[in-house]
Amino acid sequence: MSGPVFLQGSTLRHVLVMTGAASVGLIAMFAVDVVDMYFITLLGEQQLVAAVGYAGTLLYFLLSLGIGLQIALGALVARAEGADDRETAGRYCSSVLWFNLVASTLLTIAAWWQLPELLSWLGASGPTLEAAISYARIQLPAVPVLVLGMSLAAGLRAIGDARRSMWSTLAGAVVNALLDPLFIFTFAWGLEGAAWASVAARVTVFLYAGYALVRRHRLPRRVTARQVWADVPAILAIGLPAVLTNLATPLGNSIVLKIMSQFGDSAVAALAVMARLAPLAFAAVFAVSGAVGPIVGQNAGARRYDRARQTLLDASLFVMVYVAGVWLLLWFLLDPLLAVFTASARAAELLGFYMKFLVGFFALNGLLFVANASFNNLGRAYLATLFNYGKVLLGVVPAAWFGAAHFGARGVMVGEALGMAVWGVLGMFSALMLVQRLTRDYPPLQD
Repeated sequence: MSGPVFLQGSTLRHVLVMTGAASVGLIAMFAVDVVDMYFITLLGEQQLVAAVGYAGTLLYFLLSLGIGLQIALGALVARAEGADDRETAGRYCSSVLWFNLVASTLLTIAAWWQLPELLSWLGASGPTLEAAISYARIQLPAVPVLVLGMSLAAGLRAIGDARRSMWSTLAGAVVNALLDPLFIFTFAWGLEGAAWASVAARVTVFLYAGYALVRRHRLPRRVTARQVWADVPAILAIGLPAVLTNLATPLGNSIVLKIMSQFGDSAVAALAVMARLAPLAFAAVFAVSGAVGPIVGQNAGARRYDRARQTLLDASLFVMVYVAGVWLLLWFLLDPLLAVFTASARAAELLGFYMKFLVGFFALNGLLFVANASFNNLGRAYLATLFNYGKVLLGVVPAAWFGAAHFGARGVMVGEALGMAVWGVLGMFSALMLVQRLTRDYPPLQD
């Protein structure tokens, strides 16, 4: 591709095209996670579902690291691309990939070393703890591959190649879907089979995205250790706040899980099912935050802040309409979903309560996703960090704790939803104010 592609044309169209392409891959990936959970429920042991909940929460910490590190690559490459400097974009791409490999490897080693203690802290014990350890130990060594695959896909999106970014994710999802029943049932590997299928999917994403970025776009450049070291300050300026920002969500999830664990394995199992169903249901909301970043980044590189503001408004409208549609759909699918994914009456009751009354709050949480993407691409990554930790520490955690103390397991879920919603509104308001100020202070570099 030649030149920046997001400086002209309808910003709404760019949002929809980028979101649509990213959504296909994410929907496929999250659908596989849901099918994965379904296969595990067929094994007939509630503790295995709970084990996936505990291990999945820990693995989500490492996934969030990958999301944060890929944000650094996407933002740096998009801004260089917006300034029509492909050489700098290529150098940043290579430097961030090396940095991400080292950082993810070190964190994975630390997690492996403390794995039993970490899972015990989350509330796992007995056979559930043993199953969670077995599941996590298979997936942990593949975390650096996951981080690199996500980073390579972010590089594709940063230069406007949403299609190949989508295909990389889709290819991983197809591999996972094909191997899940083979490993779980045919080979009789059970829970460990699901973990091995996920590992194969991560390798597939890495190979496909790497091939597209290197062979099609020739974006990465040969870099020396000295050049990588020289780029570390620029990487950390975005990557460190982005990592801290994205770690806030799994931190909040972990505390909520620990609060919920006092109500037993059935309550934890319900939370685990929600953790798999919600990403599938809201795949487009997760995708729109990734779509906004390159669009805002390229326009910021050209000082087209008026277009950056319009991008935020378009993305916010999309989020609200999309979540309303999902909420309506879940009402119609409530009974079959409960029949398929719950193995106890208590888990079904909690999952049904979430689908009926709390789904709509995710629209306001989605506003914070969009706002954070803009902060990361407008040189204010620290604001994304502040808002995410504000959401967790001043919103989700105290509200969930209060809800648990006074209203039980349902109260935990209501508190979490309300805490997310309030900070989502605050984040979007701040993002719009930031763009308004930049529009006033910096004239565009081009017409």
